[in-house]
Amino acid sequence: MNAVLALENGTWFRGTAAGATGATRGEVVFNTSMTGYQEVLTDPSYAGQIVTMTCPQIGNYGVAIEDVESRGPQVAGFVMREASPVASNWRASGTLKDYLADHGVVAITGIDTRSLTRTLRTAGVMRGVIGTGSVDPEALVAEAQKVTPMEGADLVKMVSCEKPFDWPGRAADGLEPEDFRLPPIRSSGRPLSIAAYDFGLKRNILRRLAAHGCEVRVFPASTPASELLAMSPDGVFLSNGPGDPAPLGYAVDNARTVLDADVPVFGICLGHQILALAMGGTTYKLKFGHRGGNHPVKQLSTGQVEITSQNHGFAVELESLPDDVDVTHLNLYDGTVEGLRHRRHPAFCVQYHPEASPGPHDADYLFSRFLEEMERRAG
Repeated sequence: MNAVLALENGTWFRGTAAGATGATRGEVVFNTSMTGYQEVLTDPSYAGQIVTMTCPQIGNYGVAIEDVESRGPQVAGFVMREASPVASNWRASGTLKDYLADHGVVAITGIDTRSLTRTLRTAGVMRGVIGTGSVDPEALVAEAQKVTPMEGADLVKMVSCEKPFDWPGRAADGLEPEDFRLPPIRSSGRPLSIAAYDFGLKRNILRRLAAHGCEVRVFPASTPASELLAMSPDGVFLSNGPGDPAPLGYAVDNARTVLDADVPVFGICLGHQILALAMGGTTYKLKFGHRGGNHPVKQLSTGQVEITSQNHGFAVELESLPDDVDVTHLNLYDGTVEGLRHRRHPAFCVQYHPEASPGPHDADYLFSRFLEEMERRAG
């Protein structure tokens, strides 16, 4: 079946449908990872986005239930140069194309993703529409121009859990985390308790915290901070998530309350941006964002360079940060802020994803740092 991807600037690409039929709309972005497409598809941070994979062939190792990061695909749409028709992997439970169709993800293959990526790098990410079947490209362009911009939109409410749940334990999406846990790193001492805000939480973050011997209670994004603090947690975690942090006033206010409570706080990705806003900083939209598994980040205190996984379209404004906040990490591609630490409160955060392991273990020390801070405060 034919398919067309149309952008708001009038550019369009004709290809072949590779998933569900119909139409979908969203912000068109690109990801430079060579593997991990299932993790990309199921990452809630991609809500509202049509994701273009720059790797020329996608789907050759199929899909496996163990590799999902949430209850199912979260992307608005998917774009590939070539979709592999076979799944060559003993772990695979099916092909990528069938997975996309079964979960209602509209996808397109057979287009020049190199040209599309160059367009997005030059002009910046744009709103777009994928339509399958007999569609008019010009009509799709007009539809793309009507798509709600990412700036100012609260996408967190679309992906956050509806009620609290515990991890380890049966998660809200029905996955049993014990099936995927690594052996605990902490060999002694009581389990540390963490209260986590779900702004679009990736399951592998929970798996890493569990592997470090922590018990996590996950709360919906809009839960008052007083409810989290009422459980007297050893620490509070601010998760990743989709979209613009600026309209999330409720999340920023809660983060500020937790910060003032002097409880150890760790934030990742959107959680990093929310914590930065709570600390007094501001954020802005990047031209085409950071999405991939090969981004070099420098830890300023040691000079060590970490190869990181990233997925965000907004960043913290360096000049906006108050004097009591230190920048701990910088992106070596463009110098953007990748990590912060508060001088007076036990709070720190990073823009990248230490649980994604592209290094493969370059950034896992951040979980250990969080545990050390909690243990020090717990006495």
